[in-house]
Amino acid sequence: MSNIYQTKTTGTNPTPAVPAEVLVSLGEIVESAKEGLLALVVGAGIQVMYAMMDADVAALVGPKGRHLTDRVAVRHGSQDGSVTLGGRRIAVRRPRVRAADGAGEVAVASYELFSATEVLGRMALERMLAGLSTRRYGHGLEPVGGQVEVRAASTSRSAVSRRFVVATEHALADLMAADLSGLDLVAVMVDGVGFAGHLCVVALGIGIGGIKHPLALVEGSTENATLVRDLLVGLRERNLDVTRPILAVLDGSKALSRAVRDVFDKPVIQRCQEHKIRNVRGRLPDKLRSLVRRRMREAYHAETALAAEAKLTALAKELDKTHPGAAASLREGLQETLTVLRLGVPPTLARTLRSTNPIESMISICRNHCTNVKRWRDGQMALRWCAAGMVEATTQFRRVNGHIHLPKLRAALEHHIRDTVTPVRPNHTKTAA
Repeated sequence: MSNIYQTKTTGTNPTPAVPAEVLVSLGEIVESAKEGLLALVVGAGIQVMYAMMDADVAALVGPKGRHLTDRVAVRHGSQDGSVTLGGRRIAVRRPRVRAADGAGEVAVASYELFSATEVLGRMALERMLAGLSTRRYGHGLEPVGGQVEVRAASTSRSAVSRRFVVATEHALADLMAADLSGLDLVAVMVDGVGFAGHLCVVALGIGIGGIKHPLALVEGSTENATLVRDLLVGLRERNLDVTRPILAVLDGSKALSRAVRDVFDKPVIQRCQEHKIRNVRGRLPDKLRSLVRRRMREAYHAETALAAEAKLTALAKELDKTHPGAAASLREGLQETLTVLRLGVPPTLARTLRSTNPIESMISICRNHCTNVKRWRDGQMALRWCAAGMVEATTQFRRVNGHIHLPKLRAALEHHIRDTVTPVRPNHTKTAA
């Protein structure tokens, strides 16, 4: 019959088990009880961790004090180490084990598990996105007792900042490298967000099931066609299907429209009605702004596109003599502001797609998460913060209003494309010999 330690491998066990009998020294943690239940639990947990490390060592080298000639590893004393606890690192003494043949040190599974640092980056990311500054990072951590706190490290401003930079770099890389072949998008929205002189253009997709998907972002100085085209080409290179009809909801920028038409095979443009209203109001005196806004909104909520167009055209004629700039702004791109009405989108879904509010909501979340940033060093920093905010926004997303009508929208888009594409007729003209 072989001993237990002879059947154990020297590899790292990702989920070490707690020993069947763990004796916690109450004398060593009695002081923690005065600081509350959480501190008491932390003190007991540290004792359990030491017991687990001792059990792992015994499983590797056999019981202490016995001479075994066929052992595969031997004890090699202990040395200073550190483990992760509640967003901080605390100093511990870790046991060392070496291979019996001198091949090198053997990892202790429980120590490897408890010393992992991934949770530090995750906690730094979560707390800073929640508005906690690096200076006050330590105040946001759970209390672990005075005896443990004196051994704590990795809570300084620089340490937290380094971890946050690494975490946001990973968030940016994951967002920009994600495979999009599995997405079946019905609508896409593109808009820009500024961070103290740095502009990030972001893209948001709406799937056939009503789920919103942050797609990508790019940094530049303005929303020019080249910048947006590069953003959309990146989506195509990540296997997004650009051959199907898709509704592109944009803020009215000609650069956005041009880039969407260059990359997508069958785009249908919907100009944001809220942006159009703001543009027209900006060319009017204060006494007319409320009246014109109300009339434009009434027109956009008409039952048909023809009725809406008639109301908006009449309003533009009234403004021609007194405020020609507002009238010209109203007429510019008028047809594209009525696309959802022309497609016959039901009112609940039309409320979502007649404006860029869904992507502006995501942008608002990104802005809220970076309110504590006082110095934007470069464009890469803006990209990291924006990407982290976009990823965090996915945890707050809900399916869009009227999502049950998205299959009808898909059918309406396909019908619209068939009706608007002019068939190519062959040239039968013959050249005389």
